[in-house]
Amino acid sequence: MTQASGSITLARHGEPALSREVRLTAGEYRDWWARYEIGGLKEGQTPPAALVSTAREAGKLLVSTRRRAIETARGLSDDLEFTRDEALIEAPLPPPNFPNWIRLSPRHWGFIARVWWWFLDHHEGEESRAEAEVRADKVAVELTALAFSGQDVLVVAHGFFNHLIGRALKRRGWRCTNDGGYQYWSAHRFEHRG
Repeated sequence: MTQASGSITLARHGEPALSREVRLTAGEYRDWWARYEIGGLKEGQTPPAALVSTAREAGKLLVSTRRRAIETARGLSDDLEFTRDEALIEAPLPPPNFPNWIRLSPRHWGFIARVWWWFLDHHEGEESRAEAEVRADKVAVELTALAFSGQDVLVVAHGFFNHLIGRALKRRGWRCTNDGGYQYWSAHRFEHRG
């Protein structure tokens, strides 16, 4: 008798402390993103009960090395043990070099930067789309091995990189059985079809 596969849940971190209520030039957005990458969570957040339950039931909890992901994992439960994994950090978001008279919110810059990165291979020497997809595929292999050992796995990481991992999991026969969207604290649960 074969052991049943565990599930894989990809969760996005909580809301960061750094405000998105600003308008920035491309250069200022680069600085904003650098601060975002090292910053933590906004205070006073309560994680969703369903995600807390998923964390408590997980046999393995993997967390991005970014502070906002680590604080999210700690917010799920003070006594949870987790493994920090640098392979789970977010894909880069270098904005295109638009003129300084163009000032946009971080949300709009993020969208534009992701489109430039995805379709035009704009990465300014950082990780390219192809490299990020290879990284996501390697993570999917690792998560599959953990889940095939029979344990439920929870990943606390970042919105877009979680999306790339989800695509890689689907190519390996996993299906999303619970799509929680892409807001802060959201989660996607995957189960293997086999």
